[in-house]
Amino acid sequence: MTEILTLTPDDALAMLLEGNQRFIAGAPEHPNQDAARRSETAPAQSPFAVLFGCSDSRLAAEIIFDRGLGDLFVVRTAGHVAGTEVLGSIEFGVSVLGCPLVVVLGHESCGAIAAACAAADGGSTPAGFVRDVVERVMPSVLAARAAGHDQGEQILHEHIRHSVDLLLERSRVLAERVADGRLAVVGLSYRLADGSARLVTAHGLSGAAV
Repeated sequence: MTEILTLTPDDALAMLLEGNQRFIAGAPEHPNQDAARRSETAPAQSPFAVLFGCSDSRLAAEIIFDRGLGDLFVVRTAGHVAGTEVLGSIEFGVSVLGCPLVVVLGHESCGAIAAACAAADGGSTPAGFVRDVVERVMPSVLAARAAGHDQGEQILHEHIRHSVDLLLERSRVLAERVADGRLAVVGLSYRLADGSARLVTAHGLSGAAV
C-alpha cells in the first residue's frame, strides 16, 4: 500500500502499461486478486490511477491492465462522456484518494462515436437519454472532420483528446495538480483485436515518460 501511495504520475502509467503488455502477451499475473488483498483493502482503498473509460463490455479495466482489488478507481460511461457526476467522481479519486494518474480510455468500434457519425451524416438521432450521449460526442466528430480527418481511428483520437482537455478545462482540482506536478491526465486508445492500449495525449508526464 505504501509503495502505491508514493508513485509518481510516470510510475503509475508505467505500472498500468506493464500490465497491459502482460495481457497482450497472454501472460497475466492477476496481482492483488486473492483473499489477502481482499482483507488488506477492506478498511480503506489506495488506488494508483483513476480510469475513466467507455462502458463497452469489452473494456474491463482490471482485466486489460492486469490489475486487482484496490488498484484502479474506475468511472465509466458510454462514449466516456463527462457530466458533473463523472467530474465529481474523478476529483474524488484524485483529491480524496490521492491518485497520481487519470486515464481517459477510448476504443475502436465505439458505438457512441458511430452513432454520432451517423447523426452528423444526416441519420436519425437516438431517442431517450442515448441522444444526450450522442450530442456530447458530436463536437469531437465535427472537430475531426473540420480538420480533414474522417477515418475511424482519427475521430476516436480526437474524441479522446477532447475528453482529456474537457476534464482539465472544467476541473480546477485536476488542472492545479497537473500544474504543480502531482498529477498526469492522459488519453489511451484501446484496440479490441490485440488488446493494446496506446498513448494518444498526455498532460503532466515527464518527457521521458512520453
